[in-house]
Amino acid sequence: MLLRNRAVVALGLRMCSSHVTKGPLADAVKHSSDMSEFRAGVSAESGVPTFRGKNEKWRKWLSQDLATPEAFSRDPSRVWEFYHYRRELVMNKKPSAVHLALAECEARLKKQGRSVVIITQCIDDLHRQAGSKHVLNVHGSLMETRCMSCGHVSVNKRSPICAPLKNKGDPGPDVPDAQIPVDKLPRCEERECNGLLRPNVVFFGETLDSHILTKVEKEIETCDLCLVVGASSIVYPAAMFGPRIASRGVPVAEFNIHTTPKSEYFMYHFQGPCGTTLPQALAQHESEVF
Repeated sequence: MLLRNRAVVALGLRMCSSHVTKGPLADAVKHSSDMSEFRAGVSAESGVPTFRGKNEKWRKWLSQDLATPEAFSRDPSRVWEFYHYRRELVMNKKPSAVHLALAECEARLKKQGRSVVIITQCIDDLHRQAGSKHVLNVHGSLMETRCMSCGHVSVNKRSPICAPLKNKGDPGPDVPDAQIPVDKLPRCEERECNGLLRPNVVFFGETLDSHILTKVEKEIETCDLCLVVGASSIVYPAAMFGPRIASRGVPVAEFNIHTTPKSEYFMYHFQGPCGTTLPQALAQHESEVF
C-alpha cells in the first residue's frame, strides 16, 4: 500500500448539481492503471437509486424540486412521502462489496496505527452498516431527523417513521398525494417539544454543515493517500477533494466505470465496476506489518 499514515476516501452518489468548472486546477498528470504499482458509485452497487437518470422523477416531480427547503415548507407531507420512499428502499439494502472492502481495510489498518476516513455524499447508512467507524456524511443521513423547532438531531430507523406514512410514498406518476396533516407527520420527542421533524439531509440550495466541512478540510490537508470512488469526481463539493489533494503531491487513485473530468489530475485511474476494482486494491498487501 502507498498509504503511510492517513487515507481519505471520497465517495458519493449524484445527489446535487453536477456542473463542472473549466480551466486547469493543476498540471495534468499521466495516470496509471497498474494495480500492482498502486498496491506497492458505491451505494449504486447495493441497488440504491440516485437522483439522476431513470430515478430523476418521483411521481410527476423532479427530485431536485422536492428536496428543497421551499418544497418542505410548502408541502411537508409530499416531501416526507418522497423521503419515506427513499428510507424504506435503503432499509431493504445490504452493503455492497465496496462498503465491505472499505470497512475491512479500515479495521485492518487501524491495528497498524494507520487510519482510513470516508468522506461521502451518500445519505444512506450503508457504510456504517458495513462496519466503517470514521465516516463524514457531508450531505447528512436518511436515518437521522432534525427538529424544525429546537434543532435536535437524532438517529431514527423506525419503519415507518410515523404511522400515517405506512405504505405511502409510491413513486408511480398517477399516485395521488397522501396529504397527511402536518400534526400527524414525524414530530420531535425531545423534552416534549413536539416540533415538526425533517430529514437531516442537505436540501438543494442549503449550505453544508460547517462542522462537517471543518473535519473534511483537516483530512484533505493531512492525508497521504486519497481514493476517489464512484461519481465524486463530477459532483460538488467532493469533485474538488481529489484535485486539491493531488496538488500537494499526494497520490490520488480514482475508481470509476469511466474517466471523469478530473481523471487527468490523478496518479491512478482504475476503470470498471468499483465492486470489482476496489476490493482488489484494498486487499491485504504482503508489505503490511502487524
